[in-house]
Amino acid sequence: MNTVKRRIQDRYRYAMVVLRGLVKTDFKLRYQGSFLGVAWSVLKPLMLFAVMYVVFAKFLRMSDGTPTYPVVLLLGICSWNFVAEATSIGLRSIVDRGDLLRKIHFPNYIVVVSATMGSMISLGINYVVVLIFALFNRVHFTWRVILVPFSVLQLWILALALALIFSTMYAYFRDIAHIWEVLQQMIFYGMPIIYPLSYVTDKGGIYAKLARLELLNPIAQSIQDIRHNFIAPETQPTVWNQFGSWWVPLIPLGLTVALIWIGVHVFRQNSRKFAEVM
Repeated sequence: MNTVKRRIQDRYRYAMVVLRGLVKTDFKLRYQGSFLGVAWSVLKPLMLFAVMYVVFAKFLRMSDGTPTYPVVLLLGICSWNFVAEATSIGLRSIVDRGDLLRKIHFPNYIVVVSATMGSMISLGINYVVVLIFALFNRVHFTWRVILVPFSVLQLWILALALALIFSTMYAYFRDIAHIWEVLQQMIFYGMPIIYPLSYVTDKGGIYAKLARLELLNPIAQSIQDIRHNFIAPETQPTVWNQFGSWWVPLIPLGLTVALIWIGVHVFRQNSRKFAEVM
């Protein structure tokens, strides 16, 4: 056992050193020259939350009617912002680090992983803010809080998988960045992030069925699981309690595994050609 552990450490020690260095550098450069600096990682989702809450919760009345809904909304926006930021930065990471990849020999995937880890740091800061809001709103936490890291891990795997695929495509086709910007908006408004899922399911009929199908989207499923386990297990529907069959909740998990496999495979197949096409 110790021999296997030592071999793993020897094999990945250099990669981990490079990864830590890139994560620190990327996070510092992200807000370099900004007056507020790292505070923007908190202010951006807060400002978006304020706009969405006023428009959708106050004017359009898209709320689940519970006192915890503002915190649930903020948590969903922070979680989605992580996916959007990690994929957008990861998408350009190979091309942006092209000079470094040509000068220093290290696994190319580290550049993409470091981009997503930088976004993960911002997500951690945002979750601290969400926790403070939750405490002020007197949220009653349950034992399900211990399940939150597993859902966050799934969300990171999804973001990493998309970043690996998109960074490979971006090395060949720069248009993918503009296409992903449009797709992000479609996904954001198509998932129950700014509106509660109950807003649709309460209409019944075909609307309720379509709303439940949204939970088969692994991104929506993981964000709903985070909300359910962190803030409001009583009011937040998830794929685990919306379907009668035991195998249905395994669909988004299976899609997550399939997506990361595709991402790793596509990236490995094309990584040797990056220096030629950039």
